[in-house]
Amino acid sequence: MKHPIATYVLILLLFSCGNKNTTPKTDVLKKVNVNNKGLISISETLKKNGHLPIEKQIELYYKLKKESPNTYNFNNEDEMTMYGYSFLWNDDIENAIEIFKLIVAEFPNSSNPYDSLGEGYMTNGNMELALINYEKSLVMNPDNFNAEDQIERIKFPNKKPLTPAEKFTKVYTFKEYKDDLDELGRKLMDINPNALKFISKEKFLEVIEAKKNLINENTTFGNFIWHCSEIIASINCSHTSLGGFFQESAMINKSLVFPLQTRWVNDKLFVVDAMSNANKVNIKDEIISINGKRVSEIIKDIYKHISSQGFVETSKKHFFNSWATEMLPYALGFPKSYAVKIKGKENTIMLNKANAFKAPYDDTSIKRCNEDLCLEFLEHQNTAVLTVSTFNFYAWNNLDVFEKFIDNSLKKIHEKKSKNLVIDLRFNGGGSPESSIYLLKYLINKPFKYFSEDEIQPNKNSYKGKLYFIIDGHGESTTGHFMSITKYLNLGTIVGEELGSNQLCTAGQTVSRLANTKLIFNVANTESRANVTGFPDEKGILPEHHVTQNIDDYINNIDTVKEYTFNLINKEQ
Repeated sequence: MKHPIATYVLILLLFSCGNKNTTPKTDVLKKVNVNNKGLISISETLKKNGHLPIEKQIELYYKLKKESPNTYNFNNEDEMTMYGYSFLWNDDIENAIEIFKLIVAEFPNSSNPYDSLGEGYMTNGNMELALINYEKSLVMNPDNFNAEDQIERIKFPNKKPLTPAEKFTKVYTFKEYKDDLDELGRKLMDINPNALKFISKEKFLEVIEAKKNLINENTTFGNFIWHCSEIIASINCSHTSLGGFFQESAMINKSLVFPLQTRWVNDKLFVVDAMSNANKVNIKDEIISINGKRVSEIIKDIYKHISSQGFVETSKKHFFNSWATEMLPYALGFPKSYAVKIKGKENTIMLNKANAFKAPYDDTSIKRCNEDLCLEFLEHQNTAVLTVSTFNFYAWNNLDVFEKFIDNSLKKIHEKKSKNLVIDLRFNGGGSPESSIYLLKYLINKPFKYFSEDEIQPNKNSYKGKLYFIIDGHGESTTGHFMSITKYLNLGTIVGEELGSNQLCTAGQTVSRLANTKLIFNVANTESRANVTGFPDEKGILPEHHVTQNIDDYINNIDTVKEYTFNLINKEQ
């Protein structure tokens, strides 16, 4: 059994400049020093000795700490916590508890180990010990709302929390809303080291005041969360957000959703699935207004509510295309019906309500491999295509899977003597710096620096042929670090659209909650910057060849960007 908030926060770990979670609770990992000053990861060492009984692993921990204190990194609470959760996720609860007990002993002044141990005991059904540890954690960190919730859950097991639908329509007092908006502003500025990098304090406070002026006696939580999303997005940090659109999606009454699946392409909104309105609109119809409001103005407003790195809009475009059916109702004030104006049609069309829809809506127009990592060969072009759709491989969990795949792939590429290597990074939302570095070591022929630590040596079997990189607006976080180094060192030709990130990653996260409305949001708590110069912080990494799908290619499942890349290879050969 996993607690809702713990599961929610753990998901955040998968999209970060490295790691995003210190624990599956309110404090989330700060940037990991990849080299750890040359120290060996103790959690990875224990993982490699996973065949040993847990008591023997713990004996090994203390033996190494006594005999080799300067060889292993015993100060990384975060990685040890993740190692403990790797057991819990695999329903190996007793072993998880033993690792959490070890972390409590090693980090007695930190609140998170007690929280994790509390979860272990609670999952095991030992409510008495769970309560003791959650209470210790809350005393040490009064902002640990997860501990607060679990304590209440243990003490009042029959108390039912509000359902998402009940939360959506709940109305709080003006004072409660106002106090929460002030708290939101304070936490964003206090926690995020770059909160005022892209907006002045004066402008930021103006955004908050403007939202206060919109609150009245009828303001629901559904209205309020939309106000908060604009405040959060105004600081332009992709790691500071509401955690996707999942909270909003879970609350909204499905009768309110926009009853067409759409796609925003080249500043135009097209129908890609007519849903319950197939008798009224057609695929590829262009919508120019909704309920009398021009689409361009609606999108402009929605973009204000989507977090991004700097002023990058490609990531906002992809976010909107995933959540359009539910973002449009929030932007339009939850209308009970929708009327659209279609380009080339004289009359406004009243739409039927949706009886089915998809949110988030997945982009199926680009054929992707079935795995996160794929290798294929185009024999006639003497070209290898390496797809890396995530860097989500961590030392405490599965970094060895990534390393083995890259080792085997480069071995095959060398054996086939491929003259061209295409690295497809589309849909890659980031992950660990370790995996990013591991791949770079195969692409670079001289020592390099990733952050500002010691030089990293290239792999002795590094690739010597021509490199091509395919990128898109999904590429955030660690992908920005990877591509900034790639571009800075001029490793190859970049094709696609502006990347969703760059050399700057305001990373890590603190998961916070407002006192009155209990709104959960994530705030970046540290900065990690790739060791490059000359690139603006407000823009994503730019391709040499800007190529995107038009609506026809999208509908016909044509991978425009990949085809362009292959044609480019042919021309250059």
